[in-house]
Amino acid sequence: MVGLIRKSKGDNMRKLLFGLLFVFVGAGCAYAQKTSLKFNNDGTFKIVQFTDLHFIYQDKRADVVLECIQNVMKAEKPDLVMLTGDVIFGKPAEKSLRTVLDLLSKYKVPFGITFGNHDDEQGLSKGDLMKIIGSYPYNLTKSEPNLSGEGNYILTLKQAEGDGNAAVLYCFDSHSYSRLKEIGGYDYIKSDQIEWYRKKSAGFTRENGGEPLQAYAFFHIPLPEYHAAVADENSVLIGTRMEKACSPELNSGMFAAMKECGDVKAVFVGHDHDNDYAVYWHNVLLAYGRYTGGNTVYNHLSNGARIILLHQDGKSFETWIRLRDGSIINKTECPDSFIKK
Repeated sequence: MVGLIRKSKGDNMRKLLFGLLFVFVGAGCAYAQKTSLKFNNDGTFKIVQFTDLHFIYQDKRADVVLECIQNVMKAEKPDLVMLTGDVIFGKPAEKSLRTVLDLLSKYKVPFGITFGNHDDEQGLSKGDLMKIIGSYPYNLTKSEPNLSGEGNYILTLKQAEGDGNAAVLYCFDSHSYSRLKEIGGYDYIKSDQIEWYRKKSAGFTRENGGEPLQAYAFFHIPLPEYHAAVADENSVLIGTRMEKACSPELNSGMFAAMKECGDVKAVFVGHDHDNDYAVYWHNVLLAYGRYTGGNTVYNHLSNGARIILLHQDGKSFETWIRLRDGSIINKTECPDSFIKK
C-alpha cells in the first residue's frame, strides 16, 4: 500500500511538472508571437482595421459582424488586426467581448484594441475589459501606466532582416465624452498623452539617425482636423462621407504634435458609422475605417474593414476597403492617389 501511495504521488508530481512545462512553453510561444511583428521578406506588412463592431451577445442583428470578420480574415490574411473601438454594445459585456475575440484568435494573428466611447458602458470598466483582452495569447493591447485613459501603447515593426525598427504604430485612448461642464460633445486626447507621444517619437528619431521613423496612429474618435481637411478645397477625399465628423469641440493639439514630430503618415479612426473616407491634408492621411458592425446601431453602409499595406522603405503605403461580400473598393496608394495632377 505504501508503495502504491508513493507511486501515485510520483505520478501526480510528474503530471504537475508536465503541466507547468506546458504552461511555460505556451507562455513562451505567446510572448514570442507578441514580439515578432516585422515586415515580410517582400518588404510589406498588412493590417486589417475592424471598427465599431457594436457586438451584442446572442443578438441576431450582430451575426453579420462575425461573418464579416471571417470573410475579411480569410481573404486578406493580415499580419496584424487593429480594432479601433466600440467593439461591444450590449450586456453581458464579457460574453460579447469574448465571442469576438474567440473568433479572432482562431486565426492566430496578433491583434490590438483601442477603446471607443461605448465599450465601458456595458457593465465593465476599461480596466475590466483589459483583463479579459489580456487573457488571449495573440493580444498586443497594453496600457502605459500613469497616462490618461486605458490602452495607450506603442507597437514597433521590425525590419524584414535584422532587429532594427522600420515603423511605429501609436495607439491612443481617445476617451468618451467631454468632462468640462461648459463644453459638450466628445472628449479629446489629453496633454499628458501628447507629451508621451512626443518623447517616444523623439527617441525613435534619435535611434534612426535623426530621421523620423515612419509612424501610423490608431484611435476611435476623429480629430478636429478631419473637419478642416474636408473644408480645404485643395485636399483630395476618396471614399464615402455621409455625416459630419463627430470630433471633440476642443482641439488639444494632437495633430500639431504629429506634424512637429514629422513621423505620422496616417491616422486611422472609427466612430462615425456612415463615413469610410480618407482625406490627405498637410501630408498626413486622415482616414476612417469601414463600419464593421451590424444593425444594432445606426448605419447606412454595408459592413467591412479597412486594409492598410505598409512598405518597409516608408515611401508610400496602400489602403483599401474590403466589404463583407468580398468586393474591394476605394483602393489607393498614398500619397500618389491624393495628389492633384
